Amino acid sequence: MPTDGVASLVPLLVVRDAAGAIAFYTRALGAREMVRFVNRKNGSVSHADLAIGEAVFSVTEEARAWNSDAPPSLGGSPVILQCRVANVDAVFEAMCTAGATVVFQIVDFCGDRMARLRDPYGHLWLLIQSTEELSPDEIHRQRDEWAPPRQPPPKT
Repeated sequence: MPTDGVASLVPLLVVRDAAGAIAFYTRALGAREMVRFVNRKNGSVSHADLAIGEAVFSVTEEARAWNSDAPPSLGGSPVILQCRVANVDAVFEAMCTAGATVVFQIVDFCGDRMARLRDPYGHLWLLIQSTEELSPDEIHRQRDEWAPPRQPPPKT
């Protein structure tokens, strides 16, 4: 993907069974496949670019020797992919039907309707639909009221 001198950030999702993941993202999120490169020696997907609306992300097969580890190899993923959608209820249902698991159900929070799911490949998705325009002060107030307890960092 040429950048024409403009910086861009494209998440690369490392998965086990890249072909299955591409099918899942296409079915569950309406992603469109832009390009796919298949390793001619072993038939695995070495790289694929997909898009959800204007947001581009890539998928590759796990290659532990290169430190390309899928979430199950790491015990989970610390990264949450935020995906803004027009209808969070419909996308939530589509992801669940396609095999995602619910981390938290749909809630209304800070002017958004949102839910968090884990896809079958271990990646976390936060689906977000804007429902009302709030001031930064109101968002801050609501976030402060909601804030979950945090564990202090370990002493070194």
